[in-house]
Amino acid sequence: MGRAGQERPVRWVSIALSLAVLVLFVPFFPRAQDKKTTLADLRWLSGCWDDGDTLGRYEEHWMKPAGTSVLGMSRTVADGETIAYEFLRIQEQKDGAIYYVANPSGQKPDSFKLVKSERNMWIFENPQHDFPQKVIYRLNGDSLIARIEGTADGKVRGIDFPMKRAKCE
Repeated sequence: MGRAGQERPVRWVSIALSLAVLVLFVPFFPRAQDKKTTLADLRWLSGCWDDGDTLGRYEEHWMKPAGTSVLGMSRTVADGETIAYEFLRIQEQKDGAIYYVANPSGQKPDSFKLVKSERNMWIFENPQHDFPQKVIYRLNGDSLIARIEGTADGKVRGIDFPMKRAKCE
């Protein structure tokens, strides 16, 4: 057989050992998706945002993350009248779960649990809520899209609230 026949078993042993090392040690390396999401990851939301419409204006103001919360508020103004407002809170619980809590126009608060977070997008859900069942915040450059989705009266709906970073006044 000569040398070529002797190299083949050595090569297979080398490959087998390399695979064994991978199988044994790869689970111990941290993966990006295993990183725990924290409120500090939501720092990009802080500041003032509005839709730029001067006749009917929608705006959100968010404080920077501090402690276990990010506090915000929204307001819709049309024809010089405030037609809707909302007190907002993104809250981290002791167990690490994060919730979006909305208290619209003096109604009772509703909570939506964070189910997905990426660098510039957070998705919150509450399947038991009437409408919406999902709240999404997505940053694209200096544009922010707040979106609500869900089923109402048997129909799937989605409403976007596109905003640009604005001067806080």
